[in-house]
Amino acid sequence: MEEQMTDGAKKFRENVFTSSVRAGKRTYYFDVKETKNGEKYITVTERKRRYNEDGSYKVEKHKIFLYKEDFDKFADALDDVIEYVESGKIPEKNEYSDEVEKTEKTETEENYTDISFEDLDSDKTE
Repeated sequence: MEEQMTDGAKKFRENVFTSSVRAGKRTYYFDVKETKNGEKYITVTERKRRYNEDGSYKVEKHKIFLYKEDFDKFADALDDVIEYVESGKIPEKNEYSDEVEKTEKTETEENYTDISFEDLDSDKTE
């Protein structure tokens, strides 16, 4: 059965390239997609199985979209956190750090719910 798509959904459906990483109970998919206008972007999807007590499971998916104009910022931030994890040294500020600090100052005035990964894993049953 072919899935019916709206014109808006069709605009963002084309898969150009896919790579995946298996990491324990999780799988990460890195998909390059292309709009009808020829613009490429990346989706990163985390797929994870959540098991119930009866042995059945459900699949959870979380997806982020990365657009071409943000690739350098994303790559720099990822490099920084990897460097910190591997060396314990806080990396020098990159060219995007000031931009993030300015944005964070305005966003802190808004109300957000603060949760940690422990909060998300608390309902996990093995």
